[in-house]
Amino acid sequence: MSIEVYRDAWGVPHLRATDPEELAFAQGRVTARDRAWQLEVERHRAQGTTAAFLGAAELGWDTFVRQARLADTARRCLERLETSDAPTAAWVRAYVDGVNDGLADGASRAPEFAETGLAPGRWEPWTPLAVWLSTHILFAGFPTKLWREQVARRLGEEWTQLFATDGPGTAGSNGWVVSGERTASGAALVAGDPHRFIEAPGVYQQIRLACPAYDVVGLAVPGIPGLAHFGHTGSVAWAITNAMADYQDLYRERLRRLPDGGVEALGPEGWAPAAAHTETIEVAGGEPVVIEVVETDRGPVIIDGDGGPQAPGTGGDLSGSDASDSDTGSSDAGVWEAVSLRYPPRVTGELGFGVLPALLRARTVGDVDAAVDRWVEPVNVLQAADTRGGLLHRVAGHVPVRDRANSLRLVPAWDRTHAWAPEPAPLPRAEVRGHAVMANARGLAAPLGVEFAPPHRAARIGELLDASADWTPESTTAVHTDTDNPSAARLLTAVERAADGLSPAASAVRERLLGWDRRMDAESADAGLYAAVRGAVVRRLAGHEAFAALREPAPYPELFRPWLALGPRVAFALETLLTSGPVPAGDVDRIVREALDEVGAGEPPAGWGVTHRLAPWQALPDADDAQWPGLAGDHDCVLSTSSVPGWTDRSARASAARYVWDLGDRERSGWIVPFGASGVPGDPHHRDQLPLWLRGELAPVTTDWQNLTKEQG
Repeated sequence: MSIEVYRDAWGVPHLRATDPEELAFAQGRVTARDRAWQLEVERHRAQGTTAAFLGAAELGWDTFVRQARLADTARRCLERLETSDAPTAAWVRAYVDGVNDGLADGASRAPEFAETGLAPGRWEPWTPLAVWLSTHILFAGFPTKLWREQVARRLGEEWTQLFATDGPGTAGSNGWVVSGERTASGAALVAGDPHRFIEAPGVYQQIRLACPAYDVVGLAVPGIPGLAHFGHTGSVAWAITNAMADYQDLYRERLRRLPDGGVEALGPEGWAPAAAHTETIEVAGGEPVVIEVVETDRGPVIIDGDGGPQAPGTGGDLSGSDASDSDTGSSDAGVWEAVSLRYPPRVTGELGFGVLPALLRARTVGDVDAAVDRWVEPVNVLQAADTRGGLLHRVAGHVPVRDRANSLRLVPAWDRTHAWAPEPAPLPRAEVRGHAVMANARGLAAPLGVEFAPPHRAARIGELLDASADWTPESTTAVHTDTDNPSAARLLTAVERAADGLSPAASAVRERLLGWDRRMDAESADAGLYAAVRGAVVRRLAGHEAFAALREPAPYPELFRPWLALGPRVAFALETLLTSGPVPAGDVDRIVREALDEVGAGEPPAGWGVTHRLAPWQALPDADDAQWPGLAGDHDCVLSTSSVPGWTDRSARASAARYVWDLGDRERSGWIVPFGASGVPGDPHHRDQLPLWLRGELAPVTTDWQNLTKEQG
């Protein structure tokens, strides 16, 4: 085996091998050596075994993963891959072999293993597919349908889409492609940044994969072979954002227990057997928990009522159904309600992994276009450019064709109206003229979804790109770091109206806000003042009597709380609620005045970055990381750093990476991740990129082997 590992000045691995399978082995091995603890956590998360070493706090996640049958779906998808695309299956196996080869070495360097007493577990050939599923199963935000169910029942059907926006539980991104006519070099640029929950170590890994068949730089997901989302082969580059498509359905199920302990589910043809078995979840420091795993013809039951031991803390009427026995054709006693999840890989046995090696081999946008025709999950908007002047802007993924109601709410499992059509929906594409922007707003993917980001980020990026015809990789960072906050305009309009009856201190707050430049800079005291007033408005709106019914806890598992809590929903729909909704306009004006009074009476807010601090997720939080750095930006800024206004200014979602791919000269490209190339505490490259990331700078992409350091051993 001939594998060479090089490192650049930032510790980024550059791998060279004699063929793609050997290179996949090398990618798996170097990832295990650099990110052993991260891989161990992801393996457990994908299997639903995290509570065994992290404790009862992870029980909700483990229960969901097992109920949703993620590991079994991964095995099913691998079996299909081995039948339909044996070379890709072998390539995935080679990656897994590399992971297993490097884990012992990686674990010896990672102090978390000693801290928890864990030994690294063995990866199976299906584990990368399971990791991909667990990383993205909540990506499309199907729990939003549970929220709409609560709104319809408790507030009224007319308000079902009142809160429709990208909320705190949604992953998003910015992306743009600029044609050669609008760049200084005459070659296209592809740039952007994925917005995800920030994890330490990071969800993206800078890496280079080179063999005689291809030489590609890009951002990998640790645990997944290849470069699924962002890559540059030298002649073509691609990038994605979340399309905000709706492709997962929730069904109201009616279940009944048979005398032999089995379970039946009511479907369009009447009662039919459902698969059912029990599993035991080990819990560190606690007693094991036995759950029942049930799967109907629609899909796995992820929320159970009072018919079995699963989903602790739930019970009774989960769906809000008013279906009677006459509706369902049943008069049986002992029937209970449940909710099942239908998602494409579980239905089709396809995950789209055959796309991964095809992307590495791509030479033109046509190659990228043909490759992603087979993509499944998540559904993305993809952009690409090549050295021949080719440009691509399209949606990729599997979106089932079904009744519109499926996209909005829970639908009855016994009604055949809500079945999926055999073939998925056709996917939109658009011509690129000068530049194209993708930022989760309505646009290219509008026919495929319900909830989209406000137009602010997309419009602002377009405005900035229109201002120049000489873009370079260096000047593009000004787009990445733009802190203008257009979403503030509507609240500022309400502040302007609130001139009467204010205290002198509140009037002073009002005057400062009306003179503010709307930039959410970390050092800006006015941005901090705006955030304080916004938070006070959000809290008061959420406390208004009009929303009293929504303050009652929803009868669903705690895992879905980010989608079901009233406060965050009000915070992210604030623009809408200031001008429409069940709160009368006079009450809105009063709430704004009260918020100004509250802020005026308190201590003057400090700079925005004093409270708007990074809050990454870590499996084992480090006590030394209690004070993460302050951040610029806000949810609707191009520099998107999301908090939950009214409850916390701390930011758990931000740019998980930034990149600029230059099609004129790959070495003029740049990239950055929030922390570093290494997941090992104490390693020189554990967090050496954080200062650059905070400043909005990019590290250079180095591809000349002579400027890299060869790793020995």
